[in-house]
Amino acid sequence: HRASPELDYNLFSKGYLMIRALVFDFDGLILETEGPIFRSWQELYASYGFALPFEVWATIIGTTQTEFDPAVELERLLGHPLDWAQLEPQRQAHERSLIDQQPLLPGVEQTLQDALRLGLRLGLASSSSCEWVDGHLRQRGLQAYFDVVRTADDVRLTKPDPELYLAVLSELGVPPAQSLALEDSPNGIRAAKAAGMYCVAVPNPMTSQLPLHEADLRLTSLAEMPLQMLLEKLEKLPIKSND
Repeated sequence: HRASPELDYNLFSKGYLMIRALVFDFDGLILETEGPIFRSWQELYASYGFALPFEVWATIIGTTQTEFDPAVELERLLGHPLDWAQLEPQRQAHERSLIDQQPLLPGVEQTLQDALRLGLRLGLASSSSCEWVDGHLRQRGLQAYFDVVRTADDVRLTKPDPELYLAVLSELGVPPAQSLALEDSPNGIRAAKAAGMYCVAVPNPMTSQLPLHEADLRLTSLAEMPLQMLLEKLEKLPIKSND
């Protein structure tokens, strides 16, 4: 892990450094993985003559706590089991090819660099597996930015439960009320708010179709405004409760 620089306490006089930690979601926030994953399943469904509606898929975005399993549903539609030992590696290879073509989402790296400059602690909380998250962070050269990374492998419950965020904040040593979560999905936003954090919604083309009103603020992308300006704006807002 990187060593965090000392906070410039002169910045507190400007009123925007009540936030001491910035915690990123991963899928759909740092890298657009959600669209490619959905597309790979849509194409598999289509090869058997079935559609996979977005409304159904949306229930699993940002969480592993869902009753919907696309493999089980496809077998139900077909009325017979499939050879997943053959099909799943092919689907995953297609999914990975689609993801590898994706650039980092706009403003991600600049926000990370700004957070370092401001002396913020950096965490990552993802409902995906450690292997998935670490693999992509290493491939994109982002791993060294984060003080703490927690994934589905580290907790009992994933988002929308707050356990992931609370685990990150506990390790960072920063209270929720002084922490900001960056999220793209309703499940992630609910998790951050349940943890008592500020939350900014930064949806991608897929999650922009979902209800994100529980966030304290919504941006079109992280490139919309510099982090310093975002913190100043949050300072003026009452924190939303999910009660």
